[in-house]
Amino acid sequence: MADTSRTQHGIHGPRPGGEEELFARARAWLAEDPDPDTRRELAALLDAGDTAAVADRFRGTLRFGTAGLRGEMGAGPARMNRAVVIRAAAGLAAYLREKSPGLVVIGYDARHKSADFAADTAAVVTGAGLRAALLPRPLPTPVLAFAIRHLGAVAGVMVTASHNPPRDNGYKVYLGDGSQIVPPADAEISAHIAAVGPLAEVPRPDRGWEVLGEEVVRAYLARSGAVLSPDSPREVRLVYTPLHGVGQEVLYAAFERAGFPAPLPVPAQADPDPDFPTVAFPNPEEPGAMDLAFATAREASGVDLVLANDPDADRCAVGVPDAAAPGGWRMLRGDEVGALLATHLVRKGVRGTHAASIVSSSLSGRIAAAAGLPFRETLTGFKWLGRVPGLAYAYEEALGYCVDPGGVRDKDGITAALALAELAATLKREGRTLTSLLDEIAVAHGLHATDQLSVRVQDLSLITEALRRLRARPPRELAGLRVRSAEDLRQGSAELPPTDGLRYHLDGAGEVSAARVIVRPSGTEPKLKCYLEVVLPVSGPAALPGARATAAGVLAALKKDFAAQAGL
Repeated sequence: MADTSRTQHGIHGPRPGGEEELFARARAWLAEDPDPDTRRELAALLDAGDTAAVADRFRGTLRFGTAGLRGEMGAGPARMNRAVVIRAAAGLAAYLREKSPGLVVIGYDARHKSADFAADTAAVVTGAGLRAALLPRPLPTPVLAFAIRHLGAVAGVMVTASHNPPRDNGYKVYLGDGSQIVPPADAEISAHIAAVGPLAEVPRPDRGWEVLGEEVVRAYLARSGAVLSPDSPREVRLVYTPLHGVGQEVLYAAFERAGFPAPLPVPAQADPDPDFPTVAFPNPEEPGAMDLAFATAREASGVDLVLANDPDADRCAVGVPDAAAPGGWRMLRGDEVGALLATHLVRKGVRGTHAASIVSSSLSGRIAAAAGLPFRETLTGFKWLGRVPGLAYAYEEALGYCVDPGGVRDKDGITAALALAELAATLKREGRTLTSLLDEIAVAHGLHATDQLSVRVQDLSLITEALRRLRARPPRELAGLRVRSAEDLRQGSAELPPTDGLRYHLDGAGEVSAARVIVRPSGTEPKLKCYLEVVLPVSGPAALPGARATAAGVLAALKKDFAAQAGL
């Protein structure tokens, strides 16, 4: 008897109950999917009758928000793929036609499918009657953020998943001010995306958009030197890694243009590779990500500094020599780098408002206040930081720094690296180091020691349950310190829009003058993040070792107690 349960694609026919409806939706998706790779993937799952795998891809729709889109690549509405991107581009184009039609600049990194997603976006934008311009090749996110304002565009799109695992990709949307979208634009674009009909009805011409030349990269490089003083020292020996991303070519060009010696490369990580073969996660914050860079520094002689970008080069990590650390090198925390750059800019005479996210150290506010500069606190993300009026400098603890908001109103790992190289060279001429400057800052403003408890989950409901538990039973004491206030950030304030998170201020006791804990879900990964800070006054340099030991003990106790309270 002939098998009539398959279609021409080799897909199983009707199935009972909810499974039948699921497979029908999957077949409808397959019929309009423009990508042969994801068509093959979905057809194979349907042919195998893999209900669980199909259900996972159709469990919902990848949500468009202030972070744009980001997720695992694959077939179906719950994955990043060409069909999802075309719908997102069509929704964005419809929004822009209503609000501010004009030029849309599109950039992309070297991840799998990034070039395809960028080309699809250019086609959709062109088909909607808007102008589209593609960056000339895979380039850092800061180049795209710069190009928006440089070219007078009304919006920009960057196809990147930043530091996420190799299987992921993403879609960042910027408006004409050069900053990523914030409410209500995200909800309005999302509504337009939801209104997109069949993909066959979305015009996608095969030509009509512009591919920009190298002049846009040269313009970014010319602007990058604005963060440096013309007469500052340039003699510093660096090791640099782009972690298999797109940063190396642009960073080397920026350093050469500025007159710095070329950094020593990490050969195994120098070229773009979307599989990120030498790291478990292509994020310099993750354990082991900097190991090859530190090994390169140990093998060379006289290295002053290790610098790393994440794969799209909007973040910058710093490693410094430390005889007490394993292997003689240690990674600076983002808060330490934030304080160093704030101090450097103050001493250079840069005026304007300093800003930091709520999860970053309170030290940045003290540095600004001591210099007589305004300070603003924002929610996490440069979509908020970049919009601070009169901004001169902004940072967040996750290795993001904006040192030239006049050029790039977003975090920029290239110009941050230039500023750090200038600072290291200046200190080297004076016979000092970044760590000695950190000591000086601690004596002047108090030791602000920070740490993080980060829990990655497979089941997002675990994050929801942890926050529910904390809201229902707020901790009264942590690490022997009384919880003075528990603030539910969902309520918002005059200074901050509502966000999902909790903030606890703790009274000081003994050597500790104050402490703080903030907990929130990650905006880009399946993680619950807890940010810890302990502040201790320091009477002088001789008191620093004892203060650091005390702070480390209190941070460890905070981490343990809070994990227990949250059920982690």
